Amino acid sequence: MNLRELVSALNDFANPALAESWDNVGLLVEPSPPHTVNTLFLTNDLTEEVMEEAVQKKADLILSYHPPIFTPLKRVTWKTWKERLVVRALENRIGIYSPHTAYDAVPHGVNNWLTKGLGACTSAPLHPSTAPSSPAEGTHRVEFCADAEHLDSVLSKIKDIPEISCLTTLPARVEGEEQTRVSLNCSQKALLEVVAFLSQNSLLYHKTEILLLQKPLLPHTGMGRLCTLSEPVSLSDIIERVKGHLQLPHVRIAVGAGRTLESPVKKAALCAGSGSSVLKGTEADLYLTGEMSHHDVLDAVANGISVILCEHSNTERGFLSELRDALAVHLQNKINIIVSEKDRDPLQVA
Repeated sequence: MNLRELVSALNDFANPALAESWDNVGLLVEPSPPHTVNTLFLTNDLTEEVMEEAVQKKADLILSYHPPIFTPLKRVTWKTWKERLVVRALENRIGIYSPHTAYDAVPHGVNNWLTKGLGACTSAPLHPSTAPSSPAEGTHRVEFCADAEHLDSVLSKIKDIPEISCLTTLPARVEGEEQTRVSLNCSQKALLEVVAFLSQNSLLYHKTEILLLQKPLLPHTGMGRLCTLSEPVSLSDIIERVKGHLQLPHVRIAVGAGRTLESPVKKAALCAGSGSSVLKGTEADLYLTGEMSHHDVLDAVANGISVILCEHSNTERGFLSELRDALAVHLQNKINIIVSEKDRDPLQVA
């Protein structure tokens, strides 16, 4: 596939607009066009060892879940390891694409994969995502009533204001008088001009309503998940399920105040990676994530919530195999997709 065609397909799989505002997602390194992709190489973290593996396997595009370029680079030299990644990528005509938190949000993404470690359950996003845009143009809707005598003059002046859309009129009866209800959509900038104009006529302004056009919530989409298990399960059993799902010999446990390893778990809140900000304040029996700060763990425990920590990328990496299969279908098996064998969490239990 042509690189631009592939990037478009990847964006359709998980819209980059779903990523958090602080994130750096999408195509990060682009070889000079035209660039054909025969092999797509999946990794959780793009390290120098993983880059060498991608070169050896003749990858044309690396999909790195974590963006290897996050803070701005002031130069591209051989001095730092992240700069060397860019140099190696361009020398070998390898593109780099990162989805990161866009994959956290989508219904078929990382967090939904992580829920499978809990057993049979229903889940919903902790922080639902909104649609990238409103179903209608503009950010606000303004409605007001005007009498027949002034209607044409009012509409003429309203139409002169830039960034006005969806202007409609309907007959209305106000306090026994025949009037016309005017409705329009406008941008934030245009709203100031509309209000300034209407305020010049106290009768118009008195009958004005301003509505904020909010972006609709997307079903099953957003950060984190709150999972309700079909049947309560002991904390010790959940621990074994999580270890099996993530293929880990060890995880870190903090048992909530007043709880034991045999206490039942009915509701579990989870977030792949670093979950403190996403999980904070959620009522649940258990928090499952990669890492949390010491003080956030103390807060959870004090509130009777047990915590399972698995290290950051251990809660994400296993998704790559599922992603490989899903992308093969999405891309109609047009390219070869492989998962890194060198990618691993930098932390080990010694």
